[in-house]
Amino acid sequence: MKNIKGRFSSLKLSHKFTFLIIATIVLPMFILSILFFENIRDSKIKDKIKSIEVNFTQNYSQIQSKVEVVLMSTQVVINSENFWKNIVAFATDEYVDTKDLIYFYKNDIKGLEKLVNCNPYLYQIRVYADLLGIPEMMPILYTKDRMNRLSWADNGDFESGAWQFDYVDSIFPSNRKPTQHLVSYVTSMTKLGRDISATIEVSTKMDLLFPDLYTSTEEEWTCFVDGAGNYYYNTDYYSTWMENIPRIYQDIPKDLDTSFSEQKVIDGIPVVICYKPLKELGGHLIKIVSLENEIASVNKIRNIFWASFLCIVVLLIALSDKIVDIILKQFYSIMKTIRQVQKGNLEVRVPDCGTDEIGELGQQINEMLNRITKLLENNIKREVLVKDSEIRALQNQINAHFIYNVLESIKMMAEVKEEYAISDAVTALGKLLRYSIKWVSKNVTVREEIDYIKNYLALINLRFDYEIYLSLNLPEKIYEQEIPKMSLQPIIENAICHGIEELAEDTNIYMKGTLYEDYCIIEITDAGRGMTVEEVNLLKKKIEGEIETTGSAGNGIGLKNVQDRIKISFGDDYGISIASKKNCYTKVIVKIPLI
Repeated sequence: MKNIKGRFSSLKLSHKFTFLIIATIVLPMFILSILFFENIRDSKIKDKIKSIEVNFTQNYSQIQSKVEVVLMSTQVVINSENFWKNIVAFATDEYVDTKDLIYFYKNDIKGLEKLVNCNPYLYQIRVYADLLGIPEMMPILYTKDRMNRLSWADNGDFESGAWQFDYVDSIFPSNRKPTQHLVSYVTSMTKLGRDISATIEVSTKMDLLFPDLYTSTEEEWTCFVDGAGNYYYNTDYYSTWMENIPRIYQDIPKDLDTSFSEQKVIDGIPVVICYKPLKELGGHLIKIVSLENEIASVNKIRNIFWASFLCIVVLLIALSDKIVDIILKQFYSIMKTIRQVQKGNLEVRVPDCGTDEIGELGQQINEMLNRITKLLENNIKREVLVKDSEIRALQNQINAHFIYNVLESIKMMAEVKEEYAISDAVTALGKLLRYSIKWVSKNVTVREEIDYIKNYLALINLRFDYEIYLSLNLPEKIYEQEIPKMSLQPIIENAICHGIEELAEDTNIYMKGTLYEDYCIIEITDAGRGMTVEEVNLLKKKIEGEIETTGSAGNGIGLKNVQDRIKISFGDDYGISIASKKNCYTKVIVKIPLI
């Protein structure tokens, strides 16, 4: 949070205004868009679930009606007394009259065949019996041997009054293409007399009974589970739900008498699971519907909206930044003038002062500069010595008393005008000059040098839009140690010019002191751009005098002067050393004796 505040405070004023404008518009819109699209998604999912439930209920009603057709057809066969009398008679009589057979076929067999033909939901009605003296009468009457060709009757262990699911019509020779996926209701007739039994098979197709079962897709998939726990679904179409259905079925409560639906996430896919117990069939119907398409469609619309919104925001940022720049143009002109004044140019003035508040500020600054210039001229005239001897003697020196008076005058005027920032800057400059001009015999204390550095940083910070802080961690004893005058300040100046200035952001210069038995060290560390190993080695050679240094900036002459003065003052055991890492830090270690 502190770092964010620091970065925000280092932004240009125009960028701050732009940021605040965009924040007040974009942030509420972003939150509202999230809530809006979440509401759309929830609404779309609710509508989808409602549609699924309605469709599922309709399918259940259709299944019920088809089951009733099969059961009613079974009852018609069971209640055909004349049909069963003839079956018993034909099975027990050694001789059967042909006329009786023809009559039986035209009346009873054709009647049942007509029942099948008139009902599109029925596949076949078949009666399997022990026929001794009569032939099979297709498509209704067959021998039991033919029934044994069916998968559910192969071992003879089938339950009367039960449903047989998903088998193949294989009662005819293999050269005929069998009908697949049949479901039938099978009933045994055991009380016909004289040990005669028969089996009634009323069948329909699975895709007619369960229309959704064979129209499954990856989005909608249906499965039927019978009472024995067998799963029936479209095996011709592979779906990932085939692997998940046992786990899904296991999680469904089996004690429910009514249908229910629930939302789940299976293998990362949001789905709706619909469940209905089919008591008539002794099983359960399960339908799984993926919600991925609905969510994806909402996400697509949301992404298009956000992309469009982002483009609008970019245009709005550019437009806002331009408008704010125009509004603050006069303010930046004033800032430019103040920077020129900080550099010592008192001839500069704020151009084109307007009539608004910023324009009035510019006029006041111009008037202040005029007064300062006039006061400086008057003070200079009063303080200039007219004697040629004195002028020649002072050509290479600075009249400290005169500068202090001038600075005090500027400070007084700034405080009168309530320009306390200028007053503080003048005070720091005065202390800086006083320390620089004051002649001392040899050394100063570390405390005096640090006070000078503080004033130096106070003035340096006026130049930049960011702040350079000095963090001190020095034992009290180090403050009282002697050091050559102006030996720490060049290190600070180097850190700013070559390490910090390029980064242009708030930072710290950390000064740490450590006491040892007969010496102490002062570490000055900056979090600047740092140096490579090659650059550090080159700088060390310049400081030690192995490579000749020139007077131009950036060639290490300042650090070499500090090194030479410390060694001259204290001996070759003392001096400075360098440690640095590229894009991380630079540390200058100053070693001085404990006195």
